[in-house]
Amino acid sequence: MSNNEKNNIADNIKKVLIVFLAFFIALISYINYIYVFKSDEYKESAFNKRHQAERDKVLRGTIFDRDMNALTSSEKNGEFDQTRKYLYPEQFAHVIGYYDVVYGLSGLEKKFDKVLSGNDEFSLKKYFGKDEDEVGNSIVTTLNKQLQLAAYDALGDQKGSVVALNPKTGEVLAMVSKPTFNPNNLEEIWDELSQDEETPFLNRSTAGLYAPGSTFKVVTAISAIENISDITTRTFQDDGVIYFNDTTSLENYDRIPHGSINLEQAFSVSSNVVFGTLAMELGNDKLKETAEKFYFNKEIPSSTLVLEDSSFPTYKKYEQGNIAQSGIGQSGVLASPMQMALIASAVANDGVMMEPNVVKEVIDPSGNKVSEVESKEIGEVISPETAQILQQYMRTVVTSGTATNANLWNVEVCGKTGTADHDSGDKVPHSWFIGFAPYENPEIAFAVILEEGGNSSRNAAEVAKDMLSSYYGE
Repeated sequence: MSNNEKNNIADNIKKVLIVFLAFFIALISYINYIYVFKSDEYKESAFNKRHQAERDKVLRGTIFDRDMNALTSSEKNGEFDQTRKYLYPEQFAHVIGYYDVVYGLSGLEKKFDKVLSGNDEFSLKKYFGKDEDEVGNSIVTTLNKQLQLAAYDALGDQKGSVVALNPKTGEVLAMVSKPTFNPNNLEEIWDELSQDEETPFLNRSTAGLYAPGSTFKVVTAISAIENISDITTRTFQDDGVIYFNDTTSLENYDRIPHGSINLEQAFSVSSNVVFGTLAMELGNDKLKETAEKFYFNKEIPSSTLVLEDSSFPTYKKYEQGNIAQSGIGQSGVLASPMQMALIASAVANDGVMMEPNVVKEVIDPSGNKVSEVESKEIGEVISPETAQILQQYMRTVVTSGTATNANLWNVEVCGKTGTADHDSGDKVPHSWFIGFAPYENPEIAFAVILEEGGNSSRNAAEVAKDMLSSYYGE
């Protein structure tokens, strides 16, 4: 063999070794990357069967409502197997979520998985070893079973959501989304529901985004009061329509002219003319600034909920039609039911917005408190004086305005109606109602939306009335 041939073979061997060395270094680097950065993610994955088996060795803790009514139960089938049952399956499906070997976790089951499965930082098993009879910690939610069931029943067969909060603490008392599903039989329904255009797995309360329609006039009224002097004493001329040009206008419902009215009257009859005019006078910057005080275009703080961001658009000064429409909750304004419930809650709480929260405390299997979730202020988003003006306006809406059908004889209900058009077509508009009760000392703030319920014989205000009637025992 010639020297050239020997050199060629040596060079080829070196090249092969270099390639293998590169692959080896890449493999070792990837393994170290997985170990350092991804190990917890893969370990906690619902597709990690070993982790699932270890998790199922511990009997899953219970999820309770605020009064210690059990909403879930678990039963051991073997050392590495257990059955999770939901005692009010459709009624609490979206807020509690599901725990399933095949389909994973959602809702509180996912958010508090480590607590419920005994893998949280407070679990003694981490320090004293495992016990075959071990039970995970339980969570006590802020939910009121009675109110949740009342909201579920009041919503009936209509698509939509009901959210109810304690305005003083931010505690979520009820959170219903429809259409719903039964988490006890996911295997039977998964394929069908995951392809359903009605999106039954979507939690509309926290992740559904809709044009808020005239319920947004609460924000527009607040912006006007805080930015335009003497606005509460001004008189407006409402002729039923505003013309921007030959082809574009903003109209009241059925073009009804309300004549000479003040701000409270305009709010009570839900005048699009007045609130479109106010939006143009304020300008996009001022109205957007007020909206962002209520956490539009921002992440709403919450340690126990995952919330979709609501949005308020930016428009140029010459886009007067869009600016006017934004003042009545259309033209790019999008909000979740939770967002609108928080707006009502802040008004009811004299301007202070509280962090929405759905868990009160964690308890051990013996019922002893392990930890608690404290109420937190997001901040004073409007002045107490402005909030009190809006409280009065929202009471007038129910006593003599567009929501007289929400009146209760034993509770003074306050609110604001809304009919929200779809931006994408000629579909039936949504029906909204937000508010609080009682007027003098609010205990509950709420938001109700009925998807495409604008032409229904039963609107969102009536849903709220039925929920409150059941809750207050009328």
